[in-house]
Amino acid sequence: METLAGRTVVGLTPDGTLRAGRLAGLSLRRAIWVLSWPILIESLLNSFVGLTDTVLAAALWNGDAATDAIGGASYIVWFIGLVIMSLGIGATALVSRSVGAGRLAVANAALAQTLMLAVVLGVAVGLLVAGLAGPVASLMKMPDDRATMFTHYLWIVSAGVPLTAILFAGIACARGAGDSVRPLYAMVAVNVVNILASWAFSGVDLARTRMVDGELVRQVFLNNPFGFDLGVKGIAIGTVLAHAVGASIIIMMAVRGTWGIRLVRHRLRPHWHTIRRLVRVGLPNLSETFGLWVGNFMIVIMVGWLGAEGMLGSHIVAIRIEAFSFLPGFAMGAAAATLAGQYLGAGSPAMARRAVLYCVLIASVVMGGMGLLLAMMPREITGLLTSQEVHLEHVPPLLIICGVVQIPFAIAIVTRSAMRGAGDVKMVMLLTWVTTYGVRLPLAYALSGVDLKLAENLVLENPFRAEPSLSWLWVAMCAELVVRGAVFGARFMWGGWTKARV
Repeated sequence: METLAGRTVVGLTPDGTLRAGRLAGLSLRRAIWVLSWPILIESLLNSFVGLTDTVLAAALWNGDAATDAIGGASYIVWFIGLVIMSLGIGATALVSRSVGAGRLAVANAALAQTLMLAVVLGVAVGLLVAGLAGPVASLMKMPDDRATMFTHYLWIVSAGVPLTAILFAGIACARGAGDSVRPLYAMVAVNVVNILASWAFSGVDLARTRMVDGELVRQVFLNNPFGFDLGVKGIAIGTVLAHAVGASIIIMMAVRGTWGIRLVRHRLRPHWHTIRRLVRVGLPNLSETFGLWVGNFMIVIMVGWLGAEGMLGSHIVAIRIEAFSFLPGFAMGAAAATLAGQYLGAGSPAMARRAVLYCVLIASVVMGGMGLLLAMMPREITGLLTSQEVHLEHVPPLLIICGVVQIPFAIAIVTRSAMRGAGDVKMVMLLTWVTTYGVRLPLAYALSGVDLKLAENLVLENPFRAEPSLSWLWVAMCAELVVRGAVFGARFMWGGWTKARV
């Protein structure tokens, strides 16, 4: 047993390594590596699901309209993910603490209750999304053709939300147990099925666009041999089928005990003490992420108010590209969340802080380098994803803007994730709301130049800018990321997160 400051640390060996779980006996650096590289690849594969939908939509005959429709729907899909993630955060915190303390029976109970709640939550959210698809399209002021595709896409995706919930809630439990490799297998299968099924059902021909004599030339290199031609609906069907395969794999792993914790039938009965513990962490996280989603959905509405066609699609394409720059941050954040939880469960706040600092440093270096790449090659990178002229015009400036703030974004991502993994969710919620509503939205309104459309005949003109601008909207969002990195970094240094109760 290790003794720190006169206190016995039962969960650590004398050299500071964990005693229990799949990270037992690993040095800190080794544990970070073991956790982070599979999460990075898994996150990359998860992003490819949304990226595939966007790329296929852009390749349809009505590509600009389809991209706008799927771009708008992606924010609703993000809402689905945030609700599921709130349950996953509670699961990761409870499982990691239990494994760190060597209480595997409690971890097994948390796994079963998490998957049971995932199904219930998935059904409820799926029904909500299906019912609100039409009204949301109207709120976003979509033209009829885009609104129809938007609604059909969400109706199909909503049917698969329970499967999506099982997939990602199970992955959260596996990460809490210290196994980030095997969930990677499920995400590989998800991507293979999504790419093949979405391509087959959509009817899209695979093509590339090149600049020839100063003009964009589209060249088809693989004709779609299938006769479905379902367009956006086919893309949605592919996504649902992919998540069904992924959920099946996760259930199989959980039953076999692949992650060091096991799904046992008798633990699927409601266990109110475990449910309360999951809700105690998950509910504040749901409030936080819902507040964040509402703030960002208001940004999407502002994009719609810019008044020019193709702006929403350009906004989403830029976000899809930027996502690849902050995936290393999310990988390090997930590793930090697991390690913070396990070291705190083992009784060593000092090791928890050290683990998070290592993860912040790695994320900052990698994301800083990727931000430099975005700033130096924006047009070339954009051309890899879309051939639509409106995207090629508006996306590159956005990539330059976001490229310069990747380091403070990395600090925010990792420290925020670590505090969640430690159970400090109420403070995370407060800081997220303050930066979103106190900084992001006011800046976005002031710099974007959009007019507030409070009603059909009631418009408040923007007093700060005469001409609406998507680029200046992104300047506002990226400025908020700098503030976010500062406030979360300060909370981390303060150290109150190490005393959170799970």
